[in-house]
Amino acid sequence: MGILYVVATPIGNLDDISGRARQILCQVDLIAAEDTRHSARLMQHIGAKAPLISVHDHNESARIEMLCERLQAGQDVALISDAGTPLICDPGYHVVNALRSRGLGVVPVPGPCALITALSAAGLPTDRFRFEGFPSAKRAARQGLLKTLRAETATVVMYESPHRIRYLLEDIVDTLGERPLVLARELTKTFETFLSGTAAELLALMDEDADQTRGEFVVMIGGHVAADNASEEEGAFGSTELLEALLEEGVGVKQAAGVAARLLGGRKQQWYQQAQTLKEQR
Repeated sequence: MGILYVVATPIGNLDDISGRARQILCQVDLIAAEDTRHSARLMQHIGAKAPLISVHDHNESARIEMLCERLQAGQDVALISDAGTPLICDPGYHVVNALRSRGLGVVPVPGPCALITALSAAGLPTDRFRFEGFPSAKRAARQGLLKTLRAETATVVMYESPHRIRYLLEDIVDTLGERPLVLARELTKTFETFLSGTAAELLALMDEDADQTRGEFVVMIGGHVAADNASEEEGAFGSTELLEALLEEGVGVKQAAGVAARLLGGRKQQWYQQAQTLKEQR
């Protein structure tokens, strides 16, 4: 049986390709690429000669049988996206899921990923983060997502395109207010830029310099901080009035914890534990 290698490729600087990724791309029998014309330039750069076939959002499911046949015939295949790690907001999930379910070998070849690259230099907390991919292009859906993030204490990460970045920032102003933000654009390229500030400040910066709207963006939003966080005893988790009122009205423990976290901040798990204790004491 052949092996499907899920290979991470550079997100900008071609020198970021690993020695292992280069070796595998030069040895496989077939390369499944999101855009064959785009990836042909990288293959020429590293000297890979294997034929390329397209595997993208519109034909991924139709390619599964052909890829299975190639692997069952003993051929090795590399799966790549236009840039970065495949399956991270890129095609590949259906292929990998189908091949693994049939007992075929799938091997990751790690490397560049815009999400991790941006977080590593943003200066925001990275012990916990929540990745939301690309937000909806529709304003109502985008604002709906942002509203669910009001009580999120972890750093939130999104991808956004240059022609929608201003709309996203405007919605952040309306729904999240003055959260700390970091925008990373053109990562690993000549004009790589990190911009820090509130959404309103970043919009003002883009008004002054239209060049700051160019390139693909990684948007990183600082997590919610409870207004009173002096201590766990006296801060957000010390007040029991809201939980007691909700429980008395017949609201379940899980739902009560969710309401408290949204209104008062803090981690839902800690609210849940406090609500469960109150319920047991009743």
